[in-house]
Amino acid sequence: MSNMSPPRRPIRPGGDSLLERAAKVYDFGAHARSRAPIPDSVIPEAVPLVRPAPVASRDVVSMVPPMAPEEDWSSADQDAEPVAPSDDPTFLAIPEELRAPVGHELPAAFYETPELSDIASIDRGLLAETGMIVPGAPVGPLAEEFRLVKRQLLITRERVAQGVEADKARTVLVCSARPGDGKTFCAINLALSMAAERDTEVLLVDADFAKPDVLAQLGLAETPGLLDALADTTIDVETLVVRTDVGGLSILPAGTRTATDTELLASARTRAVIARLLAANPRRIVIFDSPPALAASPAAVLAMLVGQVMLVVRADRTPESELKQAVQLLDGCDHIALVLNAVSFVPGAQRFGTYYGQEAGK
Repeated sequence: MSNMSPPRRPIRPGGDSLLERAAKVYDFGAHARSRAPIPDSVIPEAVPLVRPAPVASRDVVSMVPPMAPEEDWSSADQDAEPVAPSDDPTFLAIPEELRAPVGHELPAAFYETPELSDIASIDRGLLAETGMIVPGAPVGPLAEEFRLVKRQLLITRERVAQGVEADKARTVLVCSARPGDGKTFCAINLALSMAAERDTEVLLVDADFAKPDVLAQLGLAETPGLLDALADTTIDVETLVVRTDVGGLSILPAGTRTATDTELLASARTRAVIARLLAANPRRIVIFDSPPALAASPAAVLAMLVGQVMLVVRADRTPESELKQAVQLLDGCDHIALVLNAVSFVPGAQRFGTYYGQEAGK
């Protein structure tokens, strides 16, 4: 057999794919029209074609002979009848939405690989070490305390939902008057407790832009978040939400730090972002962990955008004067609830600690 090969055709700008070049060299249509297997005796120099998946029918041959050198290459593809994509046997193993006519570029989805799971694992050991609620653990005094707290917030949500701005009913701001009062501790435990509700899903937003700590407390890595979505209108904030392995709980990180965080929050973009987060899941409650009201300005701005505020008060250190100032700064929200943190239990008092310490039947 002659070693002559057909002349090369010019490659269009950008280059042809391997499948396109094979389609231009080998007449797949001829085999589709014959619908008959080709004996091995007429394949002196077979060239294997790699297929996406095996096929059972022998009509779909996996070996085709090279074109004879004496044939006129210039007119070979001009005289051949066009073959519809659905009739072309070389594409039978490819899903129909990924097929393309011979000589055309395959869709980008053909080359895409399946995405890996994007579920983040929360460090239960870290939660236990820091004294937080551990999902799946037996109910203890702390879990029961936050059951009471969330129940009051859920009752207030029903009242807010009957007002003019009903969408605000699904938003809660957790704040404190000063640093160190435990507002992030309370925000995370509130989110974990609310996520246990049967008809509720929770999105915990780290809005303490100066000192974001939610991800670290949960043992998660930093990723883009709220500030990135506020600064760039092309970003869909829902794509930045981190799903966790705690059922019903997702996290939105603080994002890339900027000196204009308060101005970004005060823009119309913030309302659009919050509306997008609420519309993405009708069962979702959004909890914002904000900076202390007396230490940073974003808290006062966020208070105007939420349905209620949970103001954390440290029992052993928050002065009454500072508490009053914080309430005044957060008066953009009509519903402010106070949560007393770091309360010392009196020995022998009838509280959850003694109740859950009793054995069954006592």
